[in-house]
Amino acid sequence: MPPAALVTPELARQLAEISWDLHRQVGVLVNRQGGVTHVIVGDARGLVIPPLPRERGVRGRLKGLRLIHTHLDLSPLSQDDLMDLAFLRLDAVAALASAGGQPGHVQAAHLLPQPQDGRSWAILEAPHVTSLTLDFDELISSLEEEFARLGAEGDGKGRERAILIGITGPSKAAAEDSMAELAELARSAGLEVASAIIQRRPRFDPRFLMGKGKLAELLIQALQSGADLLVFDAELSPSQVRSITDFTELKVIDRTQLILDLFAQRARSREGKLQVEMAQVKYLLPRLRGRDDALSRLTGGIGGRGPGETRLEIDKRRLQDRLHRLQQDLARVRAERQERRQPRRRLGLPVLSIIGYTNAGKSTLFNALTHAQVLAEDRLFATLDPTSRRLRFPREREVIITDTVGFIKNLPRNLLEAFKATLEELQEADLLIHVIDLSNPRFPEQMEAVDDILASLGLQNKPVLEVFNKMDLAPPNLAALQCRRYGGVALSAIDSRTLPPLIARLEDKVEELLSSRTARPAPPPALAVLPD
Repeated sequence: MPPAALVTPELARQLAEISWDLHRQVGVLVNRQGGVTHVIVGDARGLVIPPLPRERGVRGRLKGLRLIHTHLDLSPLSQDDLMDLAFLRLDAVAALASAGGQPGHVQAAHLLPQPQDGRSWAILEAPHVTSLTLDFDELISSLEEEFARLGAEGDGKGRERAILIGITGPSKAAAEDSMAELAELARSAGLEVASAIIQRRPRFDPRFLMGKGKLAELLIQALQSGADLLVFDAELSPSQVRSITDFTELKVIDRTQLILDLFAQRARSREGKLQVEMAQVKYLLPRLRGRDDALSRLTGGIGGRGPGETRLEIDKRRLQDRLHRLQQDLARVRAERQERRQPRRRLGLPVLSIIGYTNAGKSTLFNALTHAQVLAEDRLFATLDPTSRRLRFPREREVIITDTVGFIKNLPRNLLEAFKATLEELQEADLLIHVIDLSNPRFPEQMEAVDDILASLGLQNKPVLEVFNKMDLAPPNLAALQCRRYGGVALSAIDSRTLPPLIARLEDKVEELLSSRTARPAPPPALAVLPD
């Protein structure tokens, strides 16, 4: 066919004749050069498009194929046709009415760079194929130029663009808070958030998590905004990731994978890199996907013919070997950390550990107290590696103060397991300094999340001092109310004039800890076992 023609009368006549003879829908996929790449035969109600190559799946580009097929019942484009248009990003979908083996009314649809009248596609109609006068090649070129132009509009930094998706039940407020946090995680990881959507469902779809119609709308929105990444505010199963990826042809990640990527960017020390890699391997292991037996290693000899160890099995074995080596390396790191703690134990200095939700100001407070140069930025998980400094109080009392990794709601279990060596610092602590971002409207939920993580680590009985940070950004009465409720201290870590009340409280707490140590009765001497 000529590239400028959506469909020629000759092709329309042939399709109508074959479809009428078979009493089945018949369709063809035509590329930009006018060549037929696929011939599809369905049943009387519809047809199934085979898997298509993804080489054109780049930002602002359509598939480069158009579907032309027949309708025996003279019906217009169906919902399935429009779904195929969206999911496969086809150039166009055209339905030919086949009445008595002759082509009749034709209806076609193509995607729009911007929604019009609440719809993301345009409908073209004609009473007969010969009435179509548009230059299809020029139409698709102009559409792709507009898609590319809109997709390039952003912050100008060339960052990967993502759409954030939240699926929730009856409670929409909790979902909005979680989505706001997911947006902060995405920006901290270097993503540009194109849009964020929340779908309320009484029951989650076991295959796609969301409805198939909503997924089609999402795909069109991704094409219009130039997004090439979908981030779900949930932990997706391996089968869900495969199903969504196969339908959308976009990269799909969940909240856990986003946090793991963020940790991988922030890890600086060898220990931190080992811990992050171990968490990533544990996450990836059940999500390996085998294609087919084409890459299988064949074995020879009697009894050894046929497919041997597949590529998938080899990859799994290599990952398991890598996981075993990482566990050994982390065990050595754990032993080295225990050795480094021995001099500190011999000195008997009290240990204070700063904990809290990520981006609450822990590192800023640590720098203010110890005059250290730990990285402190207004982004999530700016620092991962624990840092310890010796601190001398005005009463000539010395302590060890430690800055630890931040917590977050629904912290991935693999990360908790991988960071056990780091979190052992909390086991050694005599006092936990819980830093709370008072300016965050979700600070009560963040406090609860920190308490839950401490309980999961068996630290719920450790003495804790609540420190309400960023008091300069919150109403004064709120700070006073929270301090009375929790017996805490309010301050602004960037203002040294607000630190004296905290230092005084810490001195009192340390004196209480030391007095409880001396008041604690000594253990009874071991009984000697005399020989018979």
